[in-house]
Amino acid sequence: MVEVLVALAITAIALGAGLKAAGALTDNAQRLTDVTAAFWCADNALVALRLGQQFPGTGEADFACSQLGRDYRGQLRTQATPNPNFRRVDAVVLDADGHALATLSTVLGRY
Repeated sequence: MVEVLVALAITAIALGAGLKAAGALTDNAQRLTDVTAAFWCADNALVALRLGQQFPGTGEADFACSQLGRDYRGQLRTQATPNPNFRRVDAVVLDADGHALATLSTVLGRY
C-alpha cells in the first residue's frame, strides 16, 4: 500500500512539472508572435517614411498598426545627426502596458 502511495506522489509531481513546462512553452510562443508582429509594424512605419520621400523633422510622432488581428501602438523618434543631411529615426512598438516590444532604427537622407 505504501508503495502505491509513493508511486502516486511521484506521478503527481512529474505531471505538475510537465504542466508547468507546457505553460512556459505556450507563453514563449505568444511572446514570439507579439514580437514578430511588432517588428513588422516598426518596419512598415519606417518604410512609409522612406517612401514618403520627405526629410523628417526632429521630435516624436505616434503611429498605430494592426498585425495578425491585434492592434499595436508605436512611436517614431527622429533625432538629428552630426551631418545635417541625415536624420536617425527609431520606430518603437509598445505593448498594452507601455513596454517596448520592438525597436528598429534607420537613417534617412535628404532627397
